[in-house]
Amino acid sequence: MPAAATGPVPPQFHSRISRIALGDVIHRSARRFGARTALIEGEHRMTYGELDAASNRFAHHLLGLGLASGDRVGMLCNNSIQMVVAMLGIQKAGLVWVPINTALAVEAVGYILAHAGVRHIVIDTALHAKPELRDLFDANGIAPMLCVLDGDTPPAGLPTVPQVISQGPTTLPDVHIDSTQLALIMYTSGTTGRQKGVMHSHASVHSVLLSNMVEWGSSPERADVWSAVLPLFHCGQHTVAMSALAVGGSLVVLRGFDPGAMLAAIERHRITVTVGLPMMYGALLAHPQRATRDLSSLRLCVYAMAPMSRSLLLRLLEEFCPNFALASGQTEMYPGATIFETHEQRRRFGSYWGVATLVNEVAVMDDDGALLGPEQVGEIVFRGPNVMLGYYNDPEATAHAQRFGWHHSGDLGKLDADGQLVFLDRLKDMVKSGGENVPSIKVEEVLLRHPAVLNAAVVGLPHERWGEAITAFVTRRPDAPADFEEAALIAHCKEHLGGFEVPKQVVFLSALPMTSTGKIQKFELRRAHHDHYQRGG
Repeated sequence: MPAAATGPVPPQFHSRISRIALGDVIHRSARRFGARTALIEGEHRMTYGELDAASNRFAHHLLGLGLASGDRVGMLCNNSIQMVVAMLGIQKAGLVWVPINTALAVEAVGYILAHAGVRHIVIDTALHAKPELRDLFDANGIAPMLCVLDGDTPPAGLPTVPQVISQGPTTLPDVHIDSTQLALIMYTSGTTGRQKGVMHSHASVHSVLLSNMVEWGSSPERADVWSAVLPLFHCGQHTVAMSALAVGGSLVVLRGFDPGAMLAAIERHRITVTVGLPMMYGALLAHPQRATRDLSSLRLCVYAMAPMSRSLLLRLLEEFCPNFALASGQTEMYPGATIFETHEQRRRFGSYWGVATLVNEVAVMDDDGALLGPEQVGEIVFRGPNVMLGYYNDPEATAHAQRFGWHHSGDLGKLDADGQLVFLDRLKDMVKSGGENVPSIKVEEVLLRHPAVLNAAVVGLPHERWGEAITAFVTRRPDAPADFEEAALIAHCKEHLGGFEVPKQVVFLSALPMTSTGKIQKFELRRAHHDHYQRGG
């Protein structure tokens, strides 16, 4: 062997040899699946080779602007092929991706941009047309680049994603990327207050991709067609998209959820794996077009963020898709972190999260850091390579979330005798009423069984006698009887709950406050109705 081959590897080459980087997922997939379709959006298609070249060009453009490793690039986009190209380009350039929920108020967008130190942002043309957002960018010196979709007319003088990816080098940029360096800052959905910036490295996100493929039975030979209907700025859909692209699948990108359009897409593109919320599957099942659509391609439907009612799940298994699984995780614990497997779906019902995925472990812990045994209730904790680096610029919150050497989820649960994880409640959502602890999710499950109830949320509100009064906020189904009122729902609860678990009052609302990904914002209910009982409610 020549002497040169036995010498030390120069540092600039060593990281390229052994690194784990999210941009390399596409680089490597393109080498293997170059002519295979990677992305589908309406009439638009992009092969792996084209996606690799386009994202390389986007990365070179960003580096040409003078951006360097660690610089943040914001993204305010709804799902599109251009969004995926830009996201991958940011990561190939060794920059930090900062996706922002497009449903946030301008004030919240401004907070994230300022908190993360964003100076460049990729944004949909339709969103950039909002004067309040343009004013925000101008006031803070933030340079926009526009995603231009069918029907858009971008203003002159601003760079656009189509322009950028039409020229420039198609080679992978030669930049240093360390596996443990910051890849993204993803802000929490705000279900408990002000958003926190969750930091993940390339390695922490990458660690779950292979796990997801194995858990969901995907492979290069199977060539699954995956859906992307949930927003890509959310960790759940992002990890699905990256898993699909890592295994050579095709990703059908939808701009939002419309049950008719989703059914049509399943039939047209022969989608095999789809991911959605329980309420989405309910809408698909109930849609009048379902019976006329060929849905035989579906082999796996994954649901997330909420348990599925027994009646709905059994109907879906019989009439929609033969296999369902629940995948759970959170922004801080990149999903999937647990899986309620397909073979368990007909055996156990309720708020099961299942078992830890292959990449991490899950346990239940008491307040003093001791791990608890079967049927003992405590906080759900995790550890594994998919744990966040921490909260951006918040070392105190980071230390609190990672005490005792585990990531603390903020969720209450237990392991049953078979080692299956049962989710009980958010710690903040445990109602302490009259000396009793009442899991809000238990009351919500009973409320949702009533055929006139569309959605429900239960919180504890300050009460002079009870400390916290169990209070239910409910929306009616459109076809609910005209005389459906509080008394009927209270009577229903008394049939299925202990006396101390029955809501003290039911408040009917036209809609519950929610994030764009379907999480009910209970803190908003607590804030808006804090004085409910003091006002004579």
